[in-house]
Amino acid sequence: MAKVAGPLLLSSLLVGLVIAIFQSATQIQEMTLTFIPKIVAAAVIILILGSWMGSQIISFTAELFMSIPNIIN
Repeated sequence: MAKVAGPLLLSSLLVGLVIAIFQSATQIQEMTLTFIPKIVAAAVIILILGSWMGSQIISFTAELFMSIPNIIN
């Protein structure tokens, strides 16, 4: 899950850090200023890497279902 969620979390972290530095420099303390860019960054990452993320989750789920008989026995 870290492999799939990593790009989303990393992009949100970087955008949040840039916005926090900007807010510290300008002393603007607006909550929506941090929220909206993070949502936009997450949406862009999902548009770019969404098919890869989906294929990773599907392959993991298929492997998990295939290993159920080995776990039961």
